[in-house]
Parts: sequence; structure tokens; C-alpha cells
Amino acid sequence: MALTDPLGDMLTRIRNGQRARKDSVLTPASKLRVRVLDVLQREGYIRGYSEEQMGPAAGLRIELKYFEGQPAIKHVARVSKPGRRVYSGSQELPKVRNGLGITIVSTPKGVLSDAEAREQNVGGEVLAEVF
Repeated sequence: MALTDPLGDMLTRIRNGQRARKDSVLTPASKLRVRVLDVLQREGYIRGYSEEQMGPAAGLRIELKYFEGQPAIKHVARVSKPGRRVYSGSQELPKVRNGLGITIVSTPKGVLSDAEAREQNVGGEVLAEVF
């Protein structure tokens, strides 16, 4: 069965893995997923990730992060979906939890967090929000 929203699938695997207190989760690899994981790692929401074989295709092993027994990611949600794309200019990027969380944005300069996008003065597609 083909996935209609591969990024949403990865975010759901992370959410479910943290609820089940897993050390890591495995997801199929793609360039967009790698870029989103780079942002999550830079911002301190995951410990890291590594490429791994998943049968005939490549996969990503995502190492989840916990702080004092609680998941580092309290909430992760897809904003722009295949049926409803959401775009935002650099000054209109939404703030998550009054700046305590991040918004992941796909821009012409790559996949960035909302703070990085504001700093570089670029807008784009709002992929997800994390806190």
C-alpha cells in the first residue's frame, strides 16, 4: 500500500515510539525525512539517527530522547497535509507555545526551524510543529 503522507507517517512513528517508551524507531528513508530529522536533532528533540537497511530499501533508525523519564517531544503534529497545503511568509511563521516549541518549514534554502527561517528572512511550506 502506498503512503499518501510519508512525513506524517514518520511523525506518527516517533509519537507512538515515545508513548511506548522505545529507545529507537525504524522508518523508511527519504531526503525530506532526513532534512526534518536534521532539524529535530539540531533543536535537541532527538538524540540522532542513522541509515539502516529495511529489507530491500533503505531505512532510518531514529534514536528517541527522554528527559527525566519523560519524552523530549510532548507534541508533534503535521500542519501542511496533502489535502491542504499551508504556506507562510517569514514574518507570519506561527510561534509554537509562545516560542517554546518549533515549527519546521520547507523553504527554498532547505528545511529549517521557524527561528532559522526568520533569521534568513525566508518563508515556505509549514511542515510540522513540535514542542
